[in-house]
Amino acid sequence: MKNYNLKSYHVRGMNATTDEEKLAINQELKDLYESLSDEDKKDFNEQLQTFLVKEMAAIKSVYDATKTDDLN
Repeated sequence: MKNYNLKSYHVRGMNATTDEEKLAINQELKDLYESLSDEDKKDFNEQLQTFLVKEMAAIKSVYDATKTDDLN
């Protein structure tokens, strides 16, 4: 199974300074996906889902810490 390093796309997208740059990064990711075999697409989707769950958990953790700070 290949590691697609989805975090690198995420970080590049967050650091993009223009909408055009963001669109180019998204297109690069779409092109990568389209180039994959059906089996590799399945692996990619599983890695993407895992990445998104981890990112959402990290965001929730920061949010919850902020809410706790607001109560004190």
